[in-house]
Amino acid sequence: MLRQRVQLACLHVAVTMTAVPIQSALARVMIRELALPATLVAVLAAFPYIFSPLQVAIGSFTDRHPVAGRRRSPAIMLGLILCAAGLALSPAAAYALPGGRIAGLALSLLSFGAWGIGFNLASVSYFSLASELSGEKGRSRTIAVMFFLMIVGIIVTSIVLSRMLDPYSPAVLARAFLWIAGAALALGLVGLIGLEGRGAAGQATETRITWRERFAVLGGNRYSRLFFIYLLFLLVAILGQDVLLAPFGGVGLGMSVKESTGITSVWGTFTLIGLVIAGLLEGILPKRLVAAISSCGVAGSYLALLAAGLLADRGVFYVGVSVLGLATGTATVANLSLMLDMTVVGKVGLFMGAWGMADALARLAGNLLSGAVRDLVSQMSGNPALGFVCVFALLAAMTGVSLLLLGRIDVEAFTRRAAAVPQG
Repeated sequence: MLRQRVQLACLHVAVTMTAVPIQSALARVMIRELALPATLVAVLAAFPYIFSPLQVAIGSFTDRHPVAGRRRSPAIMLGLILCAAGLALSPAAAYALPGGRIAGLALSLLSFGAWGIGFNLASVSYFSLASELSGEKGRSRTIAVMFFLMIVGIIVTSIVLSRMLDPYSPAVLARAFLWIAGAALALGLVGLIGLEGRGAAGQATETRITWRERFAVLGGNRYSRLFFIYLLFLLVAILGQDVLLAPFGGVGLGMSVKESTGITSVWGTFTLIGLVIAGLLEGILPKRLVAAISSCGVAGSYLALLAAGLLADRGVFYVGVSVLGLATGTATVANLSLMLDMTVVGKVGLFMGAWGMADALARLAGNLLSGAVRDLVSQMSGNPALGFVCVFALLAAMTGVSLLLLGRIDVEAFTRRAAAVPQG
């Protein structure tokens, strides 16, 4: 199983690698060097989240239509190709926008659209495959390996990209993106070789399922509705700080650019530690207990960040960031393992698509909600730091709501009800 876990992690890293250059280097170039509207850049970079409802249809389709005896591998391969192609084309699309808006916008929709669709196509398929290959008792360890290597991959990709872009020029940017696209595709191929056995798909089912029927399967199960709402609250709470920690360090605590940039490395280090701890806890503590403890840690970290803002104390701030990273790591493993449990044979892709959609919507909503609250409070109060403090209080409260919802989720009851619903 170790080989399969590493191969699944290679797929996860490969897809994530295509996002790093777009969401960091290209976003900065588009806003600063090309002077494009930040709103336009944000929309283009959010294409994976905008297209996330497709995961339900993709997962359902791959459940029913194997290709050459394999359900997931063909979709993963197509998704990887689209991700790599979208990444390789994205610099040309970005530089075409200022000169010819219509042609540039068309090329941008093509490149970012390919990347966004490929991201959803691949991710729902390899998470479905992870659920099928790992078994209930091995899912926490599989998730820990996948996300540990993903964060390592993000760090390595960022370092390599920064070196490739020095000195910067449009030609250097295009070449760097092409190299990373090729590396991601090669790593994905390594992950796919021999991962899904031929014939593992079983008998194909040709029954067509409409969107209404898909959501009837999901919405007709009380526990699937609860879990979807739980994921939204929890993930908005965890991810809502994504774009705020570094600015808060500068605005609320007077940190330099270098100091605030280092916050990500502190958070990432403790997230890696949390992933390792959660993997070691598999089989020792129930997943729901680990998820509950993690949520308490997330809420506590936000209270520490809130106190750091009110007291202007950097020491308390770093404690909050460290606890947030640790709790994020354990929460990631526990909740994704729960997510893999919340599937049934024959509908794995359908339910994984729903949970993937919840994750993507939460990422989009978290960034928008946190940014709006921060701006509104800061403008109304005239105190820029107060906006951040209010966001941390809101995110702590949302974590509390997710804890209440977690207590009402019953995996066994979900499985009984979901299995009783016919596929067609």
